[in-house]
Amino acid sequence: MVLGLLHMTAPTGAAEIEPRAYINTPVGINFLLAGYVYSEGGLATEGSSPIRNAELSTYTGVLAYARTLDVWGKSGKFDVILPVSDLSGSAMVAGQRRERDIAGLNDPRFRFSVNLYGAPALSLQEFANYQQDLIIGASLQVSAPLGQYDSNKLVNQGNNRWFIKPDIGISKALGPLALELSTGVYFFTDNDDYFGGKTLEQDPISSTQLHVTYNLGRGVWAALSGTYDYGGRTTIDGVRSEEKDGNFRTGATLALPVNRNNSIKLYAATDVRTTIGTDVNLVGVVWQHRWGGGL
Repeated sequence: MVLGLLHMTAPTGAAEIEPRAYINTPVGINFLLAGYVYSEGGLATEGSSPIRNAELSTYTGVLAYARTLDVWGKSGKFDVILPVSDLSGSAMVAGQRRERDIAGLNDPRFRFSVNLYGAPALSLQEFANYQQDLIIGASLQVSAPLGQYDSNKLVNQGNNRWFIKPDIGISKALGPLALELSTGVYFFTDNDDYFGGKTLEQDPISSTQLHVTYNLGRGVWAALSGTYDYGGRTTIDGVRSEEKDGNFRTGATLALPVNRNNSIKLYAATDVRTTIGTDVNLVGVVWQHRWGGGL
């Protein structure tokens, strides 16, 4: 759940990669997750931004909580993600090289999801006999503007605006292999205090993800993923940019169980094609502890 949200420090980029977002899990189980990610490269920027050739290093810690739910007989989930980052580096701003070194809270995110087909709400005992075939699910995620923000700076941890992202996904099991396709749209509110009091508006960004997951047995699984984002044209004080997001990113995930209640996930991702901003490479690790529901 938290893997695709470890790289949340880019001001406007979507580019989340999240395998196994739509799977069935026994109800009543709690998850506590702690993650760390290191990224280097650039950042996503508004098309009209004066930032060019950014060279940044970001260290992000993430704390998250999730709980599986029974939603009128369907399996569901609620989660909240709280990231904190330390960012440093330099970039060309209006032809001059500038440096930035900041640390603080990123915008937290909240999400509710439900599997509409193929994943009934099951207890831990009932789940022992469950085998996945086709799952269709949906989710709604909200980001709150609570992160560190300074309107006199172009690079911040927070975005000073809300976004809402509805999403729908399909997961098909083929023996130990699973294919998952999901698509969602980010809808942004305006930032009325952007870089010196300007108003930043942004068109919606569509985001499509494809994952191939292989179950290696004994709780070990691996995934190869790709995501493509499109849209997001910006308008600043009525001046509309002609640039749109058209970014493609790939990633890989490896999950390793420690015991019945704990597991570790390793994660890496890189930009393959970036039309706005500059490429980012990142690696991360997540520790997960689960309890409740009869575990």
